[in-house]
Amino acid sequence: MIILKSRDEIEKMRRAGGLVARVLAAVVDMAGVGVTTLELDKLAEGMIRAEGAVPAFKGYQPDFIKCGPYPGTLCASVNSQVVHGTPDDRPLADGDLLSIDTGVELDGYFGDAAVSVVVGCVRPEVQKLMDVTRHSLDAAIVMCRPGNRVGDVSHAVQAVVEAEGFNVVRRFVGHGIGTSMHEDPPVPNYGTPGTGPLIKAGMVFALEPMVNMGTHEVEASADRWPVSTRDGSLSAHFEHTVAVREDGPDVLTLPAAGGQVWKNGAS
Repeated sequence: MIILKSRDEIEKMRRAGGLVARVLAAVVDMAGVGVTTLELDKLAEGMIRAEGAVPAFKGYQPDFIKCGPYPGTLCASVNSQVVHGTPDDRPLADGDLLSIDTGVELDGYFGDAAVSVVVGCVRPEVQKLMDVTRHSLDAAIVMCRPGNRVGDVSHAVQAVVEAEGFNVVRRFVGHGIGTSMHEDPPVPNYGTPGTGPLIKAGMVFALEPMVNMGTHEVEASADRWPVSTRDGSLSAHFEHTVAVREDGPDVLTLPAAGGQVWKNGAS
């Protein structure tokens, strides 16, 4: 069931989303050669709890994962890891592609966003992967208008990505969000225009293209969290929480002042 949010609820979600944006900005600023993802995770958790919020990912346990609750505040996925990379004590190396995903619960409402950055020197082909992934998210956001359908959003991502020779991950999708981290409807990153649920004002989506430099195939065993590309190719991930207003999309995972938040070209 798709739950429509009131204006007051959307403003509460904006507060949660703004905190997510600030946390991601701080994490990106700290990320560097020699820094561990566990150090980044501790920074993120401290910021979230200092605001009276709760890390949405920590302790999360979906039915399909058999390895126990998720241990981190961040999903910190490196290089060929697509999503659900668990924070650890391996120092980041020059050229590592780091995708950082986090969510918070604040006053009963959730925010969720992700960004990809490169630590140190960026190779041109990796910069292109990040740029295309970010642009596909921008294209999806534009389609979040009353009267469109979820398939229009999905197709927008796929069209941008495949035109540049990359592939969207099909196993994992975006989703509705509100008083739960994951709500209806699912929002795939591929699809057919004019299909799927009708988009209405009050819907809120977590849009999250995951894009592989190689094939779309990914793999993860049932007893571990990280999901990686099957062919070992690099993967990038960007995400925003987006509310649908009568006059169009409203990105909730931005700082209160608006404008650009993250370096390395992310916004």
